[in-house]
This record gives sequence, structure tokens and C-alpha cells, in this order.
Amino acid sequence: MKGDRVEIVVDAGDTTRTYEVVASRAGRRVETAVRRGVVEVSEVTRNGSVVRTARFTATRVLALVEQPVPREDTSEHQERPLREDPRT
Repeated sequence: MKGDRVEIVVDAGDTTRTYEVVASRAGRRVETAVRRGVVEVSEVTRNGSVVRTARFTATRVLALVEQPVPREDTSEHQERPLREDPRT
């Protein structure tokens, strides 16, 4: 979903570096995969096409933080009372 993002903190020798992959358009999402010692973070469209990918060696990755966009709860249950008072 637009606004979803993943932060990757990587060991760069004497310091750390932070990279960010963001779902930049509506309908896109960010997917994370760890395969054969490589961490891949990709921005993907609705039909599954990869827009861009960031790859890091798994031994160098210190943190992988997924930050989804807060979703709005639009359910009717919150707006309606649980029980109506028959006297009113």
C-alpha cells in the first residue's frame, strides 16, 4: 500500500548506514525476502511486477524494520451503539 516502507540498517565497517525502500504509488507494496544469505527488499506492483530491488548480504544487515501505513478502521460497529435503549 502506498506509504509502506522498510528501513534496512547495514554494517558498513566502522559505521552503519540506513537505507529505505518505500511504496511510492497507490497499489504498490514492499516485500522482503531472505534467500541464500541475501536480504532482498522489493517494491512490487499489484500484478507482481518488481519496480526496484535493494539487495544486501545477510551477515551485514543489523536491522530490518517494516513500517506499514496505519490503516483507517471504517467498520460500522464503532459508529453504532451496541444496544439501543428502548425507552428513548
